[in-house]
Amino acid sequence: MTSRLVFSVIFVVCAALLGVAFYMEHVMGLEPCPLCWLQRFGFMGAGLVSLLAVLHNPQGIGVRLYGLLLAITAGSGLTVSGRQLWLQSLPEDQVPACGPSVDYMLEVLPLSEVLTTAFRGTGDCAEVVWRFLGLSIPGWTSVFFLLLVIAGLVMLFGTGKRSEWGGD
Repeated sequence: MTSRLVFSVIFVVCAALLGVAFYMEHVMGLEPCPLCWLQRFGFMGAGLVSLLAVLHNPQGIGVRLYGLLLAITAGSGLTVSGRQLWLQSLPEDQVPACGPSVDYMLEVLPLSEVLTTAFRGTGDCAEVVWRFLGLSIPGWTSVFFLLLVIAGLVMLFGTGKRSEWGGD
């Protein structure tokens, strides 16, 4: 299997997951919390890295570099989804207060403060509004981010067969 094909599949998966997120927001009426927005950016980053790899069609060390970038972007998303899962596991009396919407924060706060506030999470982030097979939305995003991290690490460290990814 070529690295171009693998990165193509990853790009399609990321695009599909973003499509599901926008469907849940605009059709199902689920308002994304600040951590949900950050997770979307994680999938956008992983998708962008994969799209660039598809267009570049790297060989050897280039595959490893794109694998590293994929692992970093997906690992960042995994950290955010893990934070949201932690917030969802808190007892009700320890959940942080609800905060303003992301749109409002972007209008009135500097970007650095929006990112800090978003990563801290709010009471909105702790609310479980949807489940599938027992997992909440951040549970499912964690699964996909973990798979993307693993794919990136496989690309980075290879399987010992240098020719499998196009050689060095």
